[in-house]
Amino acid sequence: MVRLIIFVISLFCVADINARTLSLDSCRAMALRSNKQMSIARVKKDVAEQTRRAARTKYLPHIDVTGSYTYTSREISLLNDEQKALFANMGTAGMQQFGGMSQQMQQAFGQAMQQHLTGMVQQGQLTPAEAQKLGAFGQTLGSAMGQLTQGMMPGLEQAINQMGEKIVEAFHTNTHHIFTASAMLTQPIFMGGAITAANNMADIAERMASTKINAKQNDVLYDIDNAYWTVVSLRHKQKLAEAYLKLVKKLDHDIDKMIENGVATRADGLRVDVAVNEADMTKSKVDNGLSLARMYLCQLCGLDLDSDITLEDEGDGEINAEILIEKEQSQSEIQEKLQQNRPELQLLQDAVELSKEQTRLVRAGHMPQVALMGGVVFTNPSIFNGFERKFKGMFNVGIMVRMPVLDWGETMYKIRASKSSTTMAQLAYDEAQEMMQLQVSQCNFRVREANKNLITARKNINSAEENLRCATLGFKEGVMQTSDVMAAQTAWLQAQTQKIDAEIDVKISETALKKALGEM
Repeated sequence: MVRLIIFVISLFCVADINARTLSLDSCRAMALRSNKQMSIARVKKDVAEQTRRAARTKYLPHIDVTGSYTYTSREISLLNDEQKALFANMGTAGMQQFGGMSQQMQQAFGQAMQQHLTGMVQQGQLTPAEAQKLGAFGQTLGSAMGQLTQGMMPGLEQAINQMGEKIVEAFHTNTHHIFTASAMLTQPIFMGGAITAANNMADIAERMASTKINAKQNDVLYDIDNAYWTVVSLRHKQKLAEAYLKLVKKLDHDIDKMIENGVATRADGLRVDVAVNEADMTKSKVDNGLSLARMYLCQLCGLDLDSDITLEDEGDGEINAEILIEKEQSQSEIQEKLQQNRPELQLLQDAVELSKEQTRLVRAGHMPQVALMGGVVFTNPSIFNGFERKFKGMFNVGIMVRMPVLDWGETMYKIRASKSSTTMAQLAYDEAQEMMQLQVSQCNFRVREANKNLITARKNINSAEENLRCATLGFKEGVMQTSDVMAAQTAWLQAQTQKIDAEIDVKISETALKKALGEM
């Protein structure tokens, strides 16, 4: 709603700028739009909003994906050099052992056959000639078997060596180039209330950022109102200074003629000359003050400092300062308004809530935490079927439980400190509320005093104007002295100045009261 009002006011503001005539609402709209601190406050609100959205994501599962490539100068070896040599030459070693065993078997076969034939001869089963023939045949058979074995050994040795080399190759890891890829999912189940506390803190921070915008808006409007009415006051004082200068110059002109005619003295002329010089100096001071006030107003509105602007209330008419009779408000009504409208109180109240959530967050650190975890891992080379040059992986699922057991009272001390911070925030809130109630009472008193001063000033205007009229008429008739006219002019100037100050004071005091009540 506030943005809509500002936008509507801005439409009128554009037309006013082109015409170089600005109303109070136009100045307010431009100041809100161009103020750098307001822009910073809006950016901070956006930051708080994004932080609050980020805090919401803590409830949801998070997935992390990781990939890597590694080159190693040396590969991992599951076999040592001796084992590799043993497997590569196990055919040669085996055949050497088998050759020795073959000769021993031949000798044992020959000895056993000779003993058997000798026994058969002794028993009369064979003649010595037959036994000799059979022994020669056995030797021939053993030699033939040995020659056959010797002929098969080279091929068998080579085959077994090749088999050993294949075994060595099977244990080759090829880990010079390693590729890995993994995905991990984490879902919080119970974090001791830490996520809830963090989200509540993010909500409070976002609300505080919005409240700070309102607080800064009130400050900007208060500053622009003061600057606006200061320019109006100086502009009316400038007109008053011009009118007073014109008045004393006319008196100076009349005195010069009277001196020429011998009805006035040179001393009278000098006194009037001094009054003219003082009026001229007063006008110069007002002119300079008005220029600086306009520059400050332009700076607040975001305009060039040398912009030629005119304010609506600078007209020839009087300042529209209405005397309003404020009804008395009870302290309970004032307190209710302050709690609803003053952004400073809302910020302090949010600070109390933020401190309480901070205590909950600290306490959550001493509570058990449970999270569900799961993921997949892929590697190349894979280790699930030897060391293959393929991407293969596996998945895993688990539950993580964390429970603090001993921290030597650290959490307890932090909780006590956080509770003390909450107490301090509550005391600051109570003190600020009391000070704001006092501020409202002071502003109400100032409004009433400004209204009384305005009523008195307006009454004094009539007396001063009548006094000046009578003094001027008496001077022309020759029944009053120059000093009487000058005194009447000075009294008229003071009355007019007091009237302008009283009218502006009414405007500024009403603005201060609205700001104190949070009704800007």
